[in-house]
Amino acid sequence: VPPVPSIPEAQRWLRQAQSDLQAAHNDVERHCPNWVVFKLHQALEKALVAAVLCHGEALKAPMGLMNLAQWLEVVEPKLRGLAKEVERVHSCRMDDKVTQYPSYHPFPITPSEAFHGVGEMEVLKWVEGVLERLKDHVDGM
Repeated sequence: VPPVPSIPEAQRWLRQAQSDLQAAHNDVERHCPNWVVFKLHQALEKALVAAVLCHGEALKAPMGLMNLAQWLEVVEPKLRGLAKEVERVHSCRMDDKVTQYPSYHPFPITPSEAFHGVGEMEVLKWVEGVLERLKDHVDGM
């Protein structure tokens, strides 16, 4: 039996992605850039999962932002270029571990110190754009 797409479940994941995006927006310019990037990572990951759920193949999809984006491009031609968009965002070291754990940085740097050079608003705008594209995809299913 082929997997059944779950549009309501995809919409649920997308709502949480939008909530995570809003949480990141609330933290912009509040001296916690690692938390902004972490929340943006969470928002992007959930939006990618939402798009995968539209195809009913969540169990077959790979893990990780880039892998999810590449997988979606293969199964959904309308999402061509998605991996390049995600790569642009991912290039600012957007990761759920790097943003949170000191062991991912050279001593004595902490994650809160390591992300001070990140253009929070610029990254937020990039993620907003990708989320809008994924929302349009989910809504069009």
